[in-house]
Amino acid sequence: MATVQRATRTPEAKSFIAASKAFASGKDTPRAFLERCIETITAIESDIGAFVATNLAGARAAADKAGDRWKAGRTLSPVDGMPIGVKDIMETADMPTEQGSPLFVGWRGGRDCAAVAALREAGAVIVGKTVTTEFAATEPRGTRNPWDLARTPGGSSSGSAAAVAAGMVSGALGSQVIGSTIRPASYCGCFGYKPSVGGINRGGSFDVFSQSCTGVIAATLGEAWIMARAISARAGGDPGYPGLSGPLDPPEAAKPRRVAVLQTAGWKVATAEAKQALEGALERLRSSGVAVVDGSASAKVAAAEAALADANMLSRRINAWETRWPLNTYARDMDRSKLSRPSQDRLAEAEKMTQEEYQGLLVKRDRVRETYAALKGDCEVCVTLSAPGPAPVGLTSTGDPTFAVPSSLLGAPALSLPVLRAEGLPLGLQLIGFTEGDAAMFAAAAAILPIMGK
Repeated sequence: MATVQRATRTPEAKSFIAASKAFASGKDTPRAFLERCIETITAIESDIGAFVATNLAGARAAADKAGDRWKAGRTLSPVDGMPIGVKDIMETADMPTEQGSPLFVGWRGGRDCAAVAALREAGAVIVGKTVTTEFAATEPRGTRNPWDLARTPGGSSSGSAAAVAAGMVSGALGSQVIGSTIRPASYCGCFGYKPSVGGINRGGSFDVFSQSCTGVIAATLGEAWIMARAISARAGGDPGYPGLSGPLDPPEAAKPRRVAVLQTAGWKVATAEAKQALEGALERLRSSGVAVVDGSASAKVAAAEAALADANMLSRRINAWETRWPLNTYARDMDRSKLSRPSQDRLAEAEKMTQEEYQGLLVKRDRVRETYAALKGDCEVCVTLSAPGPAPVGLTSTGDPTFAVPSSLLGAPALSLPVLRAEGLPLGLQLIGFTEGDAAMFAAAAAILPIMGK
């Protein structure tokens, strides 16, 4: 077991929902809550490196306005006054958007992306821009895991997960096309939510992939929901998609009758301790009266696992074609030397592909999605690990995304619940729902958490 290099303090996420219960009475205020977050940023940001930029003056002004609304009983939404970080692939009017790339240092679009604009309309307090890997892809940019400074926080939503876990903000925007929300949430011990594909409007986000989603990393399950729902209520989903729907407040708990276990390709690389942690969670579900079915007992589960066996390669090939632009223009029209080796390799792969090859990949993806959708009548939600184990040591990689890829390929909603441990570090229990069934997945999660002792 690797030696743990502890941070200067034990990570402790800050729940805005819990604190807001005292806002109306004046016993606490959004400004005081924000100041506690800023105190944490001041104390440990030099160790963690979660932020690219902050606007603390703007955040304080927004928090003061939220406090006035709470006092007057005229809040704009459940996130009114909530401190939030924004992944640095998403435009903000008041801060640069650098995409984790030397090509865009200091770049300003002068506008808010759709998600940030919606959050501001809902009264949220935008604290800063969180570190992303280069173009939300492979190359890390130095953020450290708050639980162990020698370990990766995961990626590509590296800074978002680290900031929430450390208590710098209560929630942060992320994105996922491979494993960029579920994996860092697992490594950092946060709640991670990847919506159904198209669930949150990606306008103004440098995120062009067909199976990518804007997602949320948060201190609690409730905060993950109220952030996402506050955005969709004001900005909707991606064009052509209905967008996330359901109550503005967190869905009421609804205990699932039956869950399906998906081992996926990740089972081959999962650590023994991680497997034991999942088995313990499944036993808790069984003991609570939830039926648990796997591929050995269900032909539909077995078919879904078989269909997802090549999810990683299929997703990466689709993504390679879809990233040909803008990588080709970055290499041709800008400074190619400022592109990382992984980006240059991805471009080379894309330029060897044909449109016909890409079309064939999409046909395969549609078949996988149809096979998975057949499970819907047999279970309310699927469960698996969020990662093969705890965050690996080292900052040159963001870890293995194998367990997170299936929900991305499927376009299905997914949650990482921080209820497991391995090597004394966080490990997520992943729930995968069914497309457009995000609220039902949250209701199941709300019932599962107390079963897991949370």
